Amino acid sequence: MIYVSQSRDKPGHLQLRMETRPEHLAYLDRLNAEGKLVFAGPFLDDEGKPCGSMVAYEAESREEAEKLANADPYALAGLFDSVEIRPWNWVYNKPEKG
Repeated sequence: MIYVSQSRDKPGHLQLRMETRPEHLAYLDRLNAEGKLVFAGPFLDDEGKPCGSMVAYEAESREEAEKLANADPYALAGLFDSVEIRPWNWVYNKPEKG
């Protein structure tokens, strides 16, 4: 099942996001190689600067998705003000697995 994590950055923490970004991207690369990453990307503020994240995980349970989200370097660095994880059903424009 797909679980989507929607995270909002703490106000004024763009520098922490940028400093932690290389570790975050390496973590997402590992998840992708393991078949656990469905898609990911930042939310942007009105100035086009990142202010949160959306990450979709392939997980067996909400608990597994929470563990994956909590292991993200952004989460470990204390970047997020809030995190919501919900199951998601991809209906339209879903890529076919090859």
